[in-house]
Amino acid sequence: MNPPDGPTGTRQLPRHPVLSDDVYEAVKALIIDNELGPNTKLSIDGLSRELAVSPTPMREALSRLEADGLVVKQPLRGYSTTPLLSHAELTALYEFRLRLEPWAAHRAAELATRDDRARLRAEVAAVDVAGSQNVTDALRAMTAHDARLHDEIARLSGNAVLREALARTHVHLHVFRLHFERGIGSQALSEHREIVREIAAGRPDDAEEAMRRHLERALARLEPMT
Repeated sequence: MNPPDGPTGTRQLPRHPVLSDDVYEAVKALIIDNELGPNTKLSIDGLSRELAVSPTPMREALSRLEADGLVVKQPLRGYSTTPLLSHAELTALYEFRLRLEPWAAHRAAELATRDDRARLRAEVAAVDVAGSQNVTDALRAMTAHDARLHDEIARLSGNAVLREALARTHVHLHVFRLHFERGIGSQALSEHREIVREIAAGRPDDAEEAMRRHLERALARLEPMT
């Protein structure tokens, strides 16, 4: 049986004139939520009908999702969603992160201003995975939070090359697509709060170690899923 051309049911996009960003976010949510599962063939016309948009913003959205690594375009076959990360890919991703992000946390603790520290505290205080109404809401909240927090720490490191390199991995998209449940989200959030406490307290060595522990524990949680 062939995979479906589009998601089941119709998602309502905002009633204002549809922007390519709206379409991009809608299709990305379908992939992250696994309504469009791994290795699913995608039809531009089918998705456009499902989301009640024209094919042009859909093509733009799929092109952006290809850059994110969530879809792939093959000659004569069109677009399909990418497979989940393999064990080797997941391990390589975390080896890369472990070389960069503990250092970034160390530098953030050295360089963060009072306003920077306030933003970090506000970020971890605003997320409530356990209080979400359902797993889908928790997944979206945690995915967005994870991206914001790790990007902010990279920014505070003062190294723009490092920040761009981390952004290109789109780690938050791939990891939470791989597997998500409330327990994993709550554990990650607790570790994020520990990292922020150390950065905000101006303790570079402790911030570096907190980030390292977080990444090692995250890998240990995810490895059994691959």
